[in-house]
Amino acid sequence: MMKSQQKTAVCPMDVMLAIVGGKWKPLIVWYLLSGTKRFGELRRLIPGVTQQMLTLQLRELEQAGILHRQIYAQVPPKVEYSLTELGRSLEPVLYQMAAWGMWYCEQNGIEHWTGHEVEERRPV
Repeated sequence: MMKSQQKTAVCPMDVMLAIVGGKWKPLIVWYLLSGTKRFGELRRLIPGVTQQMLTLQLRELEQAGILHRQIYAQVPPKVEYSLTELGRSLEPVLYQMAAWGMWYCEQNGIEHWTGHEVEERRPV
């Protein structure tokens, strides 16, 4: 007699946060929305992230299918990161988060970029 396998339902929010949650992953995806970046570019764009942490976060995003890592066989080695189609699907989520963050700052008197600056930063 064959045992039936029970499927356990998961919370979609848990899945999303497991893939792109945390302090650094949303920022990585945010900056990759504007196009392909090299490791050093991402380090400059995201002050405060260590080389080790950025490497870890990039690997996790690659494993999740959010970004693509292109390695060029040359000396010195060249590696570029870009978003996959799945990664690009996060664009509206990130803009909603940015809009909420601006609203929250305004409600609490916290200095922030204006909507215009976010629009200027908005990837094409």
